Amino acid sequence: MRLVLISFLAVSAYWALSGDTETTIITLADWYHLVAPQEVIEEVIPTSDATLINGLGRYARGPTSALAVISVIANKRYRFRLVSISCDPNFTFSIDGHAMITDYISYHIQTIIEADGVNTQPLVVDSIQIFSGQRYSFILTADQAIDNYWIRANPGPTGTSGFDGGINSAILRYVNATVEDPITNNTSSNPLVETNLVPLDGASAPGVAGVGLADVNINLDFGFNGAQFTVNDVAWVTPTVPVIEISMPSGSAGSPHPLHLHGHTFSVVRSAGYSSYNYDNPIRRDVVSTGSDTTDNVTIRFTTDNSGRWILHCVTRGFAVVMVEDVDTVENSTASSKPLVFLA
Repeated sequence: MRLVLISFLAVSAYWALSGDTETTIITLADWYHLVAPQEVIEEVIPTSDATLINGLGRYARGPTSALAVISVIANKRYRFRLVSISCDPNFTFSIDGHAMITDYISYHIQTIIEADGVNTQPLVVDSIQIFSGQRYSFILTADQAIDNYWIRANPGPTGTSGFDGGINSAILRYVNATVEDPITNNTSSNPLVETNLVPLDGASAPGVAGVGLADVNINLDFGFNGAQFTVNDVAWVTPTVPVIEISMPSGSAGSPHPLHLHGHTFSVVRSAGYSSYNYDNPIRRDVVSTGSDTTDNVTIRFTTDNSGRWILHCVTRGFAVVMVEDVDTVENSTASSKPLVFLA
C-alpha cells in the first residue's frame, strides 16, 4: 500500500490558499505486472510496465484503460500536491498549456510553493523532474480555454517513455469541457532546476560555510559490484537471526501463569492443555498461559530479529527473565536502553 499523509499546520504561510483538498493530490507511481519475487528472478532491477497517476494508467500496446481525471473550474486557483510514490523511476511532470511556480507570495498561473515540506520562494517552471519520495506543491490558475489538457509523467531512466496511446498520462479537465482524451501538445521549455529553489525563510546551511568545514565530514561513495550495491566498498550482509524455541513446563505454584514477552510476537507451537505441536499455522501473540496441569509444556518460537534487551515475565506474579538479542551490539550500548514495547 502506498498513500499520502498530510499534516496541516495552522501557521503555514499558505494556510489561506483555496483549492487544497484531497482532490488536488497527484500521486505518481510505477506498476509491475509481475509480483516482486518473480520480477527479481528475471531482472536484477526490474523495469516497470506502466506509470500510474492517482492509481490509473495505460501500458504500451495495452487496452485503452480509464485515466485519472482532475477537474478544475475556469479561473479558479488551486494548490496541487505532487508526490512521487514510485519504487524506481523518476518522472518528468508537466501539464500542457500551463506553467508552474514553486512557492508562492503573489498568485501565479502555476507555481511550486513547497519542496519536501519546506516552503520556497516563487519559481516559475513548466516541468518538474521528481524522484521517488520527493514532494512538491504548486499553484495552478485555471485560466486557459475550457478544454481537456494532458497531464504528463514521463518515466526515466527505466520504464516505457513517451505518451503514445495515453501512456504516462492523466487528464486535466475543465468543468463543461467535452469528455474525451486531450489533443494538446507538450511544449515544456522551462524545467525546474534544483539550484533555483530557495527557502522562503532564506535560512543558510548550518555550520561554517565552506567545503569540509563541518564538525564531521563524511564522503559516501556508492557503487554496484554486479550483485549488490556498496557504500564505500562495503556491501550489506544480512545478520544471522536464529530461531529460538522456548519450552515452559507447568505445575509451579500459582499456575497458570500468563507469560508476556516484550519486543516480539511469538508462535505458540504447543498450547496449554494439549500435547500436540503445530508448526504449520500456530497463533502468534505476545502473552500465553503456561497452563496448570503438570503435563503441560507450553512451547513458543520466534525469530531473534529485534536487537535489544527483552523481558519475559509473568504478568500476575512478577517473576521474569531478560533475554538479550544481538549480544555484541547490545553489550556496547548504554545501560539505560529500554525496550520500546510494553504491555498496555
